Amino acid sequence: MGKVNMWCTAALVLVCFSASAGAEDKKAKVFALVPKVTAHAFFELTRDGCMDAAKKLGVKCDYRGPQKHDEAEQVQVVNDLITRKVDGLAISPVNAQAMARVIDRAVAAGIPTITYDADSPTSKRALYVGTDNKLLGLEMGKLIRKLRPKGGTIALITGGLAAENLNQRLVGIKEGIGPGWTVVAGSPFATDDDPAVGNQVITDLLTKHPNLTAIAIAGGWPMFAPEAFKKAVAPALARMKSGEFVLVAGDSLKSQLKLVADGYANGLVGQRPFEMGQKAMEVLLGMSQGKKFKDPMHTGVDIITKENVRAFLK
Repeated sequence: MGKVNMWCTAALVLVCFSASAGAEDKKAKVFALVPKVTAHAFFELTRDGCMDAAKKLGVKCDYRGPQKHDEAEQVQVVNDLITRKVDGLAISPVNAQAMARVIDRAVAAGIPTITYDADSPTSKRALYVGTDNKLLGLEMGKLIRKLRPKGGTIALITGGLAAENLNQRLVGIKEGIGPGWTVVAGSPFATDDDPAVGNQVITDLLTKHPNLTAIAIAGGWPMFAPEAFKKAVAPALARMKSGEFVLVAGDSLKSQLKLVADGYANGLVGQRPFEMGQKAMEVLLGMSQGKKFKDPMHTGVDIITKENVRAFLK
């Protein structure tokens, strides 16, 4: 009887071990999406795309990042994810150079790592998923030139001064506007992705330069607080309606579309953040399975003016 119990116990252990191994095999892979700032309208759309793709692919999207635009906090978040041994990383670096060392550490640890939205080109990341930022800036500049062909004085507003994607957009804007423009001293003016700071920058610019001809905002930050934005641009509204002043921004969130429709901005060159989050998950899962992808993987832009903004709002 004792011998029978011994064999039964051994068999049970094998069954339990087998069941445990099977559960481990079926455990969903965890891919982290690390934005520049978590509570941010643009990055929340990348999160939504990430969650949507994760559900379809049978993986987990771990949306985790700094609470404010802070490169040190973001570096710590990524270091923690490396320690947790997540199955893959998609990062939008606050500072391309500061993040490069951390990305290289993740790659050395065997974690598939890509950048999205903003790149860290000197790092060992596998590829970049997101907007062709030079093209976005170029299209912004071309739109300003179309609206104000005789040129003038332009102020440039950005997010973080060390963000690689935004610096590429600024280069594109300057190229796109062409000759006949003078860039206001002090440009680009940083907002650190903060709507309140962005609207204060606009207020200060219009106060100091009442005859300013154009403002180009590399992203949508001030417009994410629409009522404050309306107050900030109010001194230039009459000139905007007459064509003497032009304001064009990056991104195309719903709040921004409404502002264009209501005449508080001339146009937008929009990104596709939801698609960025989706693509990031698809690429990381593919990489974990040994698949290869092209670098960069661009998600396209949308050019929006008062002529087509209603269609985008629908």
